[in-house]
Amino acid sequence: METKFKIGISSCLLGNPVRWNAGHKLDRFLTNTLGQFVEYVPVCPEVEAGFGVPRESVRLVGDPENPRMITFKSKKDLTDQMKRWAKKRVKQLEKEDLCGFIFKCDSPSSGMIRVKVYSEKGMPRKVGVGMFARAFMDHFPRIPVEDDGRLHNPAIRENFIERIFSLKRWRDITAKSPRIGKLVDFHSRNKLLLLSHSQKHYRLMGKLVANGKTLTPKKLFDQYEQLLLEALALKTTAQKNNNVLQHLMGYFKKQLTADEKQELLEVFEQYRKGYVPLLVPLTLINHYVRKYDQPYLKIQTYLNPHPLELKLRTSV
Repeated sequence: METKFKIGISSCLLGNPVRWNAGHKLDRFLTNTLGQFVEYVPVCPEVEAGFGVPRESVRLVGDPENPRMITFKSKKDLTDQMKRWAKKRVKQLEKEDLCGFIFKCDSPSSGMIRVKVYSEKGMPRKVGVGMFARAFMDHFPRIPVEDDGRLHNPAIRENFIERIFSLKRWRDITAKSPRIGKLVDFHSRNKLLLLSHSQKHYRLMGKLVANGKTLTPKKLFDQYEQLLLEALALKTTAQKNNNVLQHLMGYFKKQLTADEKQELLEVFEQYRKGYVPLLVPLTLINHYVRKYDQPYLKIQTYLNPHPLELKLRTSV
């Protein structure tokens, strides 16, 4: 197994009893499945900011863009205390080399979207962002983030996990001295993965790599990273994946028998229509990659972007 890489996470999702009522929100997929491959860096904003356990619950009140954090019953304003701690904590997290963060949904400190913000009259609207989540995303705009609620959606789960593993691979090649040769190799290995998200970004990244010697290594790698993470954040679709599958089939056009070509086309069509998950045509493609010994395809991350144990690409 590869070395684990670090992911930030709301502490309660690991089963730690840090919620306002001394409870937790253990997520077994995160602990038992994804946890096999990542090292979690737990954060509980309200405990670490000194609110204690158990504690009076808090809510966001006022302007959704700049709300106050107020205790529910006593109406104590904890905004400044939370903001001071959050500013300090995100600086500390710079040392962790995080490849992602999983927030607790709906939390006034950790919710990344649609957090309730109450008007002065007590009317809630789901338009806010948790105070720590906002500080984190402002400080680390490129790091992939999600919340535990959205991760129950198969497409969102697949996209997030693909992004954190891709960022880990990117960090591996940039950890030491950045070399254009490493960048060319990375771009080649990730061609089909990038095409499954955005042809536009793939072309822009190709031009950047081709003109790489005109830029300083630092500027080149920084611009490439920006485009990489932008591309992967764009959701893939059945049509995009079908285009990539057709592209993959082209590598075998001189080797496949008529029956094998027909079988592939039938499976591609079944996937396009939503009858079978992406894993079905990819399993068949991987079989032909081994059977006909296609070295270029063997290195394509698109065919194996994350461990099989995560059971992704199985939804229709």
